[in-house]
Amino acid sequence: MNLFIVGGGAREHTIAWKLAQSPRTGNIFVAPGNAGTGQIAENIPVEASDIEGLMQAIAERDVQLVVVGPEIPLSKGLVDRLMKKGMAVFGPTGSAARIEASKAFSKDFMSRHRIPSASSRTFSDYNEAKGYIESSAFPLVIKADGLSQGKGVIIAAKMEEAVSALDSIMLQKKFGDAGNSVIIEEFLSGRELSAFTFTDSHFVSPLVTACDYKRIHDGNLGPNTGGMGSYSPPEFYTPVMGNQIYNTIMYPVIQNMRKENRPYKGVLYGGLMLTHDGPKVLEFNARFGDPETQVILPRLENDLLDVMLAITSDSLKQVHLEWSNKSCVGVVMASGGYPGKYQTGYPISGLDDVDHDIMVFHAGTKLNSQGKVVTDGGRVLTVVATGNSIEEARSRVYDNIGRISFKDCYYRKDIALVSQT
Repeated sequence: MNLFIVGGGAREHTIAWKLAQSPRTGNIFVAPGNAGTGQIAENIPVEASDIEGLMQAIAERDVQLVVVGPEIPLSKGLVDRLMKKGMAVFGPTGSAARIEASKAFSKDFMSRHRIPSASSRTFSDYNEAKGYIESSAFPLVIKADGLSQGKGVIIAAKMEEAVSALDSIMLQKKFGDAGNSVIIEEFLSGRELSAFTFTDSHFVSPLVTACDYKRIHDGNLGPNTGGMGSYSPPEFYTPVMGNQIYNTIMYPVIQNMRKENRPYKGVLYGGLMLTHDGPKVLEFNARFGDPETQVILPRLENDLLDVMLAITSDSLKQVHLEWSNKSCVGVVMASGGYPGKYQTGYPISGLDDVDHDIMVFHAGTKLNSQGKVVTDGGRVLTVVATGNSIEEARSRVYDNIGRISFKDCYYRKDIALVSQT
């Protein structure tokens, strides 16, 4: 069976790596891919945002399943276009993916169906939003309504920071049209948790969870990034907690999306805060998370292709998902300056010097004219290890990550340091 994966990050490299393990997998195509995917698949030079280019590239190849990784092609309705042509596709339709593409829609949906989340207000008028900020207690959370690569959320400790964030989003258009509207919500405190469920719009699988690190610097300081590392499973996660999240959040979302004629198929990612009042939703993503995918899929003991095909054929209930009890830790190696300005094109050394069972998933990489792997993005690599405990997996990651280097490389030193989470 030939597969076509849309995307070019470490998430897509991890998906390709896992799918390549299936005995049913034939050729794998990845668009646009990276230097890592190029080692196990054929890269197709079409960007994930180029819907017409993707449609053409898929049509030109003998493909039996398309897997859509990133949020932009999902929100643009790539799944709808492919389904109309009779293709099997893993990922939600555009109307279902709106739960991520519009935070205003998501908040309204949760309010309608009494799904616990932070209290909030949505504004499309700058002056009204500013007036609301000036009459509010702090801290506040300011969010761009649309897609912003995980960077459109600002926690403001005081009024000046909130107004500055509002200016950046709505007036300066830092995130483009994603900032035409903003959501201003109460600040929730507690532990953050990433929860994932597979669903065919009817059956909702038991959860698998992870913790990620969004801030650029150790100690969770500095601006938000797309994610600097993660680990799974969280040491504080319990079956009781899982049942509560499943019954009050994940299952009701899937059931009510179907009732609203937005049947959701694929993987749903809930970014949650474990508050004193119980788990509450920070945001939903209509896809696998990054960097969480890099620590979740290595724990999946099922054939991922079987899971995806069961979802496309509405038979997920027949699949018993099994997860390894081992711990998995991933640390992102980033270009110096990220998430701000950074340089690319630097050679990467040491990729073959890591232990044989260490996984290195590529994100911002490519081959230069000499065939050497060089940097090509902000987040460059995710180095991943498993172990019998979080401490063992963490120790193995940091023992190996120092063997890989490129100019100005940066990574956090406190990923999965459980005593500090």
